[in-house]
Order: sequence, then structure tokens, then C-alpha cells
Amino acid sequence: MAAGLSPENLPSSTERDRHWMARALAYARHAEAEGEVPVGAVVVLDEQVVGVGWNRNIGAHDPSAHAEIVAMRDAGQRLGNHRLTGAELYATLEPCAMCAGAIVHARIARVVYAADDPKTGAAGSVFDLLCNERHNHRVAVTAGVLRDEASRLLTDFFRAKRASERGSSPSDPE
Repeated sequence: MAAGLSPENLPSSTERDRHWMARALAYARHAEAEGEVPVGAVVVLDEQVVGVGWNRNIGAHDPSAHAEIVAMRDAGQRLGNHRLTGAELYATLEPCAMCAGAIVHARIARVVYAADDPKTGAAGSVFDLLCNERHNHRVAVTAGVLRDEASRLLTDFFRAKRASERGSSPSDPE
């Protein structure tokens, strides 16, 4: 546990989850500023951020550069280990199948995500790959932390993108 932190003075799990998700949202905004889909992620171990990421697949020309993958790569490099045993991953969007597979392989203990992904979500919305009994490792999942903020960020991004493609302003009625 990090210096100065003990079980007695940790914030409640709800406050704690909101704190780390707010950090992930900051990285989502960073992705948006780079023209990427605004998704951010942080990996937390022993109350320390050990990995950060935001979507980079467009700019990096890398289909695997989702925020969760980038954050786990960062954590693996910092920790010098491909296993992230005991770590928690906070993501602003429900992980897809690719990210869920990597999460299981990395042995992440818990995933906390903000917005559901009703098209490709693999943490319960469409698929449930994180808790599948066929895996030798199952991941605890908490959904909906700061859902409204993350959903609004994504909705506004795609609304502006569609408006730009139509040649109109984002405030035009749809």
C-alpha cells in the first residue's frame, strides 16, 4: 500500500472509484483533443496509478491501440511484468472483446467502467468475457461509475463528427 494510506483512511469504494474514473475521463478528453474517440483508462495498483492510456488507434494506425491496451502496456513496462495481478483497470467505456481478452491474460483483478457499449461491450452488455467460467481467471466488474459524464463525452464527440461530415454545426438539429 502506498505511503500514508491504510485501510482506515482510504475513501469509500464509491468515492475511490469516482476519483480514479475522473482520472480516466481526463485521458478520454486527451484522446478527443487528438481527434481520437474519447476513451481513457488508468491501471491502479496499491492506490497508485501504474499505467495510463487513451485511444490512439487512429493516429498510431494501430487497431489494437485502445485506451485499455495502451494503459496495460504502460503498466507492464513500468512494473516490468506482463502480469498485472491485483491491479484494477478504470475505463470510460466498457471494454471490447479484444481488450477483455487482454485484461484476462494480464490477470487484472477488477475492471471499473463508466459507459456501457451496447454494440461491442464484452463486460456484460453484449458479451461477458471477463467473468466467463471457461477462463482460468475471472475479473470482478463494476459498471456505471461516472456513466453520465462518459456517455455525454462520447455522444458529443460523435454528434460533432456527424455534423462536420455533413458540413453543419454540432448544434444543428438531427
